[in-house]
Amino acid sequence: MERLGFYSRGQWASGMTTPPEARADTSQQRRLDTDRQRPRPSTFSIVARDPETDAVGIAVQSKFVSVGSVVPFASADAGAIATQSFANVEYGPDGLDLLRQGHSAERVVEKLTETDPDAPQRQVGVVGQDGSVAAFTGEECFDHASDRQGDHYTVQGNILENRETIDAMAEAFESEAGGLPEKLIAALHAGNAAGGDKRGEQSAALYVAKPDGGYDGGNDRWVDVRVDDHDHPIQELERVFRIYDITLLAREEPDELVELEGETADAVLETLAELGFYEGTPSGAFGEAERDALEDFRGVNNFENHDLALLEDAIARGWGDANGDGERRLVNAIWHGLRRLDRQ
Repeated sequence: MERLGFYSRGQWASGMTTPPEARADTSQQRRLDTDRQRPRPSTFSIVARDPETDAVGIAVQSKFVSVGSVVPFASADAGAIATQSFANVEYGPDGLDLLRQGHSAERVVEKLTETDPDAPQRQVGVVGQDGSVAAFTGEECFDHASDRQGDHYTVQGNILENRETIDAMAEAFESEAGGLPEKLIAALHAGNAAGGDKRGEQSAALYVAKPDGGYDGGNDRWVDVRVDDHDHPIQELERVFRIYDITLLAREEPDELVELEGETADAVLETLAELGFYEGTPSGAFGEAERDALEDFRGVNNFENHDLALLEDAIARGWGDANGDGERRLVNAIWHGLRRLDRQ
């Protein structure tokens, strides 16, 4: 809350002049008053590296609009950084430059904070491509604030309900069997379930850099998904990520493909009919007309990253695991069906 001295908000709004004793405030007090008026992206985040793919990334959630525009920084040739609490966004590019120069994550944290007069209010997590990991939680960060490190990851948060939020994130990351994006999202879900941000939820982001991982190999921006304002941002982040994954991320070629048939084929065709792609009568078969309908669905949704046969295979394998209705269930089925294939 803003501190307005001895005067109410109404008095200040009415144009009352600043009293002499306020004008005599020290420069330090004026800086502190200014700091209190700045929004803090108080949050919980995880920064991590996949040593098998050299991917580095961050997942973050906060009761703060567009947290993805403030907290995460990553570069495939350096590492990944989360800057939060009274965030200093210069920590991102400056820290990545230090990692490129060969400094360890621990030394990067030291160099970022040692000359920062507001370091006691900062929180930062760093993971380097060399495997080093470090974090810093300033003594003036609002409770609960802490961090935890493990192999290739660091978790940090402030204004949390409890320490269990941090521990749950670490344990979920370690136990999730999927790739780096799934492990990062699992950590967010676990932290939120354990307590999360004591002020609630608003935005979330997932940012992962990988060598040549960007669109058509043109940069390292492998995964870049944000939810800027939502009642349930982590759930929405996962929903959007699955669409992103199907649309943009490549998978290895399967050893074999299965076709749609029987009750699953009928359920898929009923869904395609509801969406306006199919006009026939489901009969348990999935022939040329049915595949034309699925091809239309594939084209409208920009799923050309996977050919029609693989899309059918994914739906057949993933339909039983998919939740939701209509298009959402189709997308979830494709995503579940593709999970058995490693990303390239």
